[in-house]
Amino acid sequence: MAERDLRFLGELAAQLRVDSVRASAEAGSGHPTSSMSAADLMAVLFAHHLRYDFEDPGNPANDHLIFSKGHASPLLYSLFKAAGAVTDRELLRFRKRGSRMEGHPTPRLPWVDVATGSLGQGLPVGVGVAMAGRLERMPYRVWVLCGDSELAEGSIWEAAEQAGDTGLDNLTLVVDVNRLGQRGPTRHGWDTGAYARRFGAFGWHTIEVDGHDPGAIDDAFQEAHGVRGRPTAILARTRKGEGVRAVADREGAHGKPLKEPEPAVAELGGERDLRVEVRSPDRAGEPYRFEGGELVLPEYKVGDQVATRSAFGEALAALGAARGDVVALDGEVADSTKTEEFGRAFPERFFEMYIAEQQLVAAAMGLAVRGWVPYAATFAAFLTRAYDFIRMAGVSRSPIRLVGSHAGVSIGEDGPSQMGLEDLAMMRAVYDSTVLYPCDANQAAALTVEMADLTGVSYLRTTRGATPVIHQQGERFPIGGSCVLRRSPSDRATIVAAGITVHEALAAAETLAAEGVQVGVVDMYSIKPIDTAVLVEAATTTGNLITVEDHRPEGGLGDAVLDAVSELGPRVVKLAVHGMPGSATPGEQLADARIDRHAIVAAVNRLV
Repeated sequence: MAERDLRFLGELAAQLRVDSVRASAEAGSGHPTSSMSAADLMAVLFAHHLRYDFEDPGNPANDHLIFSKGHASPLLYSLFKAAGAVTDRELLRFRKRGSRMEGHPTPRLPWVDVATGSLGQGLPVGVGVAMAGRLERMPYRVWVLCGDSELAEGSIWEAAEQAGDTGLDNLTLVVDVNRLGQRGPTRHGWDTGAYARRFGAFGWHTIEVDGHDPGAIDDAFQEAHGVRGRPTAILARTRKGEGVRAVADREGAHGKPLKEPEPAVAELGGERDLRVEVRSPDRAGEPYRFEGGELVLPEYKVGDQVATRSAFGEALAALGAARGDVVALDGEVADSTKTEEFGRAFPERFFEMYIAEQQLVAAAMGLAVRGWVPYAATFAAFLTRAYDFIRMAGVSRSPIRLVGSHAGVSIGEDGPSQMGLEDLAMMRAVYDSTVLYPCDANQAAALTVEMADLTGVSYLRTTRGATPVIHQQGERFPIGGSCVLRRSPSDRATIVAAGITVHEALAAAETLAAEGVQVGVVDMYSIKPIDTAVLVEAATTTGNLITVEDHRPEGGLGDAVLDAVSELGPRVVKLAVHGMPGSATPGEQLADARIDRHAIVAAVNRLV
């Protein structure tokens, strides 16, 4: 590299450090030292290797840069300033109320794909974006900046396994090995060889480099471009707080603005206003998309016995035939969740993520970044392992569709380790989420299609066992709606159920009617958003609501109903799973949990 280029890169890196110090000082908080360690790495990337059109962030040929170490946001925003995307004035509004320069990056900035800051997530999402690049046959590269501390996260190694096994050579990981974490030294310190051995074991090409030598960094990036059939990990030895003696490689400086920013800026050579010309991508055509066709949903006859998980699988395959942008991801349970139907029909759009639920959700997020419509399915219970990813998908406003099968005690003999009993609460708590729980096959099929055009995180809960079909073929089930299955002027209470308990509620209503007690029954298939109008009417006319759910009492259907009618003051009785289930048949499980038809009858009689 020419001496002139080296001088420019050194000056650019110094500017990035200065601006990171200034922004954090102005905010009175932030992570300048974590930004300063990676400044040389990112200066070389922006000046020589990144291909990105900042005036057109939607350009499908753009590279993707993900700051997994999202706390280094001062560095990212300083890079955006150097590229001319933001002004110095906006940079100095870092962490201020209403500013796009948030403490950790989010897609409020058009050049940010996903929210980061919960460590260990950037690489798994980057794997998903790289998978999309292969699917759509585009030449862009995915660059992920990680810190060495987050390499302790298991999600990193789920991603390393997936990327290595599938040979994602369009993915480059840059690890800022600055030796220091939040409270002290990291596990391996500056031993880049330890990290190289680990990534190498997963099939990655590894490069160890001095992270403050622009020429060596440039050579490493160039080498990564030439690797075929393997992802590349660049392991860069750096110093936290590089460039300022007071904080360089010093413990106790993490997550704090510099105590004396003015002398630090002077030590770094003062303020600069350099501009880096990030090269726009070469014209690469349009991303490949698969053809669609007519939507022909499966139909089920009233009275048939069909599991909602089976209806979901058949409907997803039908949706895949109609829409070429739909993809499916499996957590190595496709024969149980029934995503195998889609996999057989569209193998190129079906991704086996194995038993790695964090990578499952992250890959869905990465595919959604590129405009694909992902459905990711596993057992409802196992989605709890990926909840931090789901939470961050909400922060990212990521349109991913999650499907949890084998929900509740009604799965039967497998016992509590396999029972999703917390999933409704978990999903309801996610920002702007949609939570759906069909009771029969026609409803499950229709809701599978409804999910395709939703924004944000959506969740479909399916049942293991066969249930009677009670809804007509072709019936519509709008998001936020419900189905009033029984209602009369003489109703003394309304039973609100969803999924498996709808059938128990209908049976209980028949028994009560024979005893001279009339009750209404509402199939509340949309738990979030919930049909407040129907609930208010029921609360007003009967004054008594009984919710029944195959879920824990906290945060599920009962609490959703209470939230909707609490100001009206009706009596609300919640039937839910309170005890710890064991092994038993599905019918025995419902009875033991006191959520079967007999328990509902008893609850109504106590109430009225």
